[in-house]
Amino acid sequence: MVFESFSEADTFALGIKIGSEARPGQVYTLIGDLGVGKTAFTKGVARGLGIEEMISSPTFTIVQVYEEGRLPFYHFDVYRIADIEEMDEIGFEDYIYSEGVSMIEWANLIEEILPAAYQQITIEKNPEKGFDYRKITIERIGREHENSCN
Repeated sequence: MVFESFSEADTFALGIKIGSEARPGQVYTLIGDLGVGKTAFTKGVARGLGIEEMISSPTFTIVQVYEEGRLPFYHFDVYRIADIEEMDEIGFEDYIYSEGVSMIEWANLIEEILPAAYQQITIEKNPEKGFDYRKITIERIGREHENSCN
């Protein structure tokens, strides 16, 4: 699915829609350049999950945990990880294979440890369509249930 956003409010609103439809155990990856609106989108997802708490990017802590919504929300920012083993140290698998919803910014940096199935969200600018324009692509990667015979 492809969506067009013409403002930060549009990006936030799409995040609310995604958050309100999120299911337990859902993993979202978020790809996009600096300043493209990943945090605005994530704030919307949190609001859609019923989280009123201030959402900030966990750039220096790798993960922020929010538990007051209808589902726990795990917000990862892996931009600054130096080694993939850091993800083990924070209990990455415990989060993504739980009943919570995970949002992973810069997930392309840890592709080798992502689950077999997730929703990839890519946010892109197009200056020809305006300073605030964003193209937001949401696609399913992998299968929801892996067959153990593979």
